[in-house]
Amino acid sequence: MFKNMLARIRQVMYKMNLIKGIKKLTDKKEIPVNDEMYDLIEIWKAIYSGYCKEWHDTSYMTLNGKKQRKRASMRMAKVASQKMATLIFNEKCEINISEESLEKTIKEVLKENKFNREFRRYLEYGFALGGMVMKAYFEADKIKISYTTADCFIPLSWDNFRITEGVFFSTFRKGDKRYTHLEWHLWENGEYVVRNELYESKADNEIGVKVPLATQFTDLEEEIIFHTIKKTIFVYFKPNIANNFETNSPLGISVFANALDTLKSLDIAFDSFQREFALGKKRIIVPETAIKTAVDPVSGQMTRYFDADDEVYEAMHLGDMDADAIKDISVQLRVGEHISSINALLNIFAMQIGFNAGTFTFDGAGVKTATEVISENSETFRTKQDHETNVEAAIQELVDAIVEIADAFNVFPRPAKYEVSVAFDDSIAQDKDADINEQIKLLSNGLQLKKKALMKIHGLTDKEAEEMLAEIQAEQATATAEAIDFFGINKNKGQSQNNQASKTLVNQQNQGAK
Repeated sequence: MFKNMLARIRQVMYKMNLIKGIKKLTDKKEIPVNDEMYDLIEIWKAIYSGYCKEWHDTSYMTLNGKKQRKRASMRMAKVASQKMATLIFNEKCEINISEESLEKTIKEVLKENKFNREFRRYLEYGFALGGMVMKAYFEADKIKISYTTADCFIPLSWDNFRITEGVFFSTFRKGDKRYTHLEWHLWENGEYVVRNELYESKADNEIGVKVPLATQFTDLEEEIIFHTIKKTIFVYFKPNIANNFETNSPLGISVFANALDTLKSLDIAFDSFQREFALGKKRIIVPETAIKTAVDPVSGQMTRYFDADDEVYEAMHLGDMDADAIKDISVQLRVGEHISSINALLNIFAMQIGFNAGTFTFDGAGVKTATEVISENSETFRTKQDHETNVEAAIQELVDAIVEIADAFNVFPRPAKYEVSVAFDDSIAQDKDADINEQIKLLSNGLQLKKKALMKIHGLTDKEAEEMLAEIQAEQATATAEAIDFFGINKNKGQSQNNQASKTLVNQQNQGAK
């Protein structure tokens, strides 16, 4: 089974320039992943970095012939990915777990691994490249979390919910040798298996030959079989966008995958905007005789009428024109036209990635992003909620992976049952007071359950909301009893009863007297 998988992975790696041999992966129908997806990932990665050879290497003609230059880039792929990641996950997001002791332990693990910082960073990479992977592992008596970008992970098998098997790979150089480390995560005979392999090569485009792990990793085991693990200990996150390039692939696509033409047009327009200032700089034509040196009749020194080192002046033979003519041929800069064109393209780009028109604006100095409160029925907010679904699922699976590792290495026992929920920061849609008022309004009109309102306001799980509701009801019952006693209702009731008893006694005495 393992050798068969290695044969499949080798063919995928060919397209990723790790090995040679196979010309067309699509000829092998048993290969689980189409290698063309990794070609796309490489393109998205290049565009995200701000330099794509096919886009930014351009040529132009001069009097001396053809010249090459690098086109300027707005790097809007980076801006969009960062905006999306920041919009969805920030320090205000809270991870809640129904089992109290587990919640405390998990939050401590996440804090030690600086989860908020690292997850936000790799979330941006995930939106840019179409996916990213988180992995829980045990090292130095602690549970740790590692992150991998989409271009360094290959899925092997998956179901309708998640990728269940895969291989991580990384490359590095030591001296004149290049090493490739493969880490396999497999299910064999119902048990979870992790295998490590190391390959050595002197060429950058070859995986080379297998060498002992001890060559570079002294503490790494070749194979680990986990008998108690029930779930995969890595999590593959992808944006909540349908893959329209390979519909059967488990891999995700970049948030800007369907906006490449617009991104290219933006870079062309921005490059033209920059060159407008260089090509449209002030120029003054003077007769060539005016820049020649002449003898001052008074001092006898050699002088010029114009500074020959000033780039504003251009000497030209004027022919039949007035030899003393000085002409200003400076052109009017098309700044407004460029800014309008760039903003029009930015609106198209915003629409393509699921943002409101006007999310990005260009004022001539740089790109600005909208920071105002966004309506809940806006396109930006709906897109935010779509991606939050996958982000919450990824965090839930990460908690499961941590629990699996903790149980396997006896760090803490596996809880029998627990629920994980994530309370995202929705302050961009409306402030907290408005959210609370909305829930109160729904409750007063009988359109919302108290438990659901608590879950919405505080980001609680179903069980936590039930417990909180029970505490509130108990507290209200106690407060009502105390209020009755405080206002003397019980006391007045007792006094009334005493007065009635006295009246009865007097009546009885009067009847006896008669």
